[in-house]
Amino acid sequence: MADETTPTTSTATEGVAPTPERRPARSGPGGPREGGPGGRKYFRRKKVCKFCTEKIEAINYKDVRLLAQFVAESGKIVPRRLTGVCTPHQRRLSSAIKQARNIALLPFAGRAV
Repeated sequence: MADETTPTTSTATEGVAPTPERRPARSGPGGPREGGPGGRKYFRRKKVCKFCTEKIEAINYKDVRLLAQFVAESGKIVPRRLTGVCTPHQRRLSSAIKQARNIALLPFAGRAV
């Protein structure tokens, strides 16, 4: 009975922060947890430039249908990491979009809800 009433405190562990539990290392595609429980591997297709594959030399600012594909609903120019357009074509594309905006073929801002 005397054992139940006496508190047991350790003086060696006072003031020392508890050590965090070790978590398994996180890994992305290609790591040890590749594919998850289904066993399928993660695969992302490399994006190719639409202008290079269709051999479009000049990007015309008057071609609104083409330019509208590269403008988000909010009115922003979509970055090349999302569209897959190569760097030289992205430069020409952005200047053509800006020209089309200046003569009111494309909106500067998206639709207000």
